[in-house]
Amino acid sequence: MNDYFVHESSYIDENVKIGRGTKIWHFSHIQSGAVIGENCSFGQNVNVANNVKIGNGVKVQNNVAVYEGVELQDYVFCGPSMVFTNDLTPRAKYPKGRIGYKKTLLKEGATVGANATIVCGHTIGRWAMVAAGAVVTKDVPDYALVAGVPARQIAWVCECGEILGETFICEKCGRTYELNQEKMLIEKGVK
Repeated sequence: MNDYFVHESSYIDENVKIGRGTKIWHFSHIQSGAVIGENCSFGQNVNVANNVKIGNGVKVQNNVAVYEGVELQDYVFCGPSMVFTNDLTPRAKYPKGRIGYKKTLLKEGATVGANATIVCGHTIGRWAMVAAGAVVTKDVPDYALVAGVPARQIAWVCECGEILGETFICEKCGRTYELNQEKMLIEKGVK
């Protein structure tokens, strides 16, 4: 007996690993070679392509395709209808297959808002946040909030999701941060 849930309308190919407590809802497809962690949630009409690796506690909302070449670490959130790509120069007449795929990595806790697009070949940092509708065309640093087309950093965010002020102390949870010499935000602890 499975220790995860798959709705009867969904398809799970052979050679798939799904962790305990994961839920896969209506009209979804998990393709061969995919590895999915524990306690994940996949909304309606989600496709997880061949050989995709997904960590624990990941939430993928409705109408998202996680293409081969994309990796989602623990606690990543993918908002409704957001888009991943995996080929920078696709042609229907000249398919490259997996040798043409560019790796895309979403690190622990990263959030991508509804209808955002992540152009392949980039990394979204730990606990970073991509605003709804943004188009990411370059790497996003840890704890950065990016928005717009193309996406640009507009603020820093706490691990809990609150926008940080000039003191880099979260008013909601008390975590404190500082900018290092490379102008990257690092967590110092809880106040």
